[in-house]
Amino acid sequence: MTLKQVLTEEAERTYAVTARLIGRVSDAELAWKPAASGTEWMSLGQLLMHCATCGCGMAVRGFITDDWGVPGGAAEVAQLPPASALPSARSVGQALALLEEDRRLTLDNLATVREDDLLARRSSAPWGGPVESLFQHLLHMIAHLAQHKGQLFYYLKLMGKDVATPDLWGT
Repeated sequence: MTLKQVLTEEAERTYAVTARLIGRVSDAELAWKPAASGTEWMSLGQLLMHCATCGCGMAVRGFITDDWGVPGGAAEVAQLPPASALPSARSVGQALALLEEDRRLTLDNLATVREDDLLARRSSAPWGGPVESLFQHLLHMIAHLAQHKGQLFYYLKLMGKDVATPDLWGT
């Protein structure tokens, strides 16, 4: 198995499980937030939109092609707004459609990367951090979506939804 195959399989699995979890949400629940202390909680709709549009597609493309998909390029990507300013999905259907677009963007860009470049190309992310291989950056972007998939799983649990460990891992 190649590193490119590992990335592709991880991305496919993470997107599939995320889509199934999103499917457990109703449009009427999009404004829900955890009733917990602290600040910067995303609403369920904001979390769905974040998974669907910031999961990993744009960043995978950015790391592979240096096209970050925003007018300011990589410098603009480094500026993250507070949770209160994040956009919300208007519907579960919209979130699922956008997640599918993000999945396609990720897989299409992974298909173009050369296996040799995965370890040979090294850079730091626009938002900072250490210099790492392209493989590490791409794996981190898939892990970013997986992290928010886990957040969605716990939102569903806090809402009283019938979800269990197999729902988190797609088993």
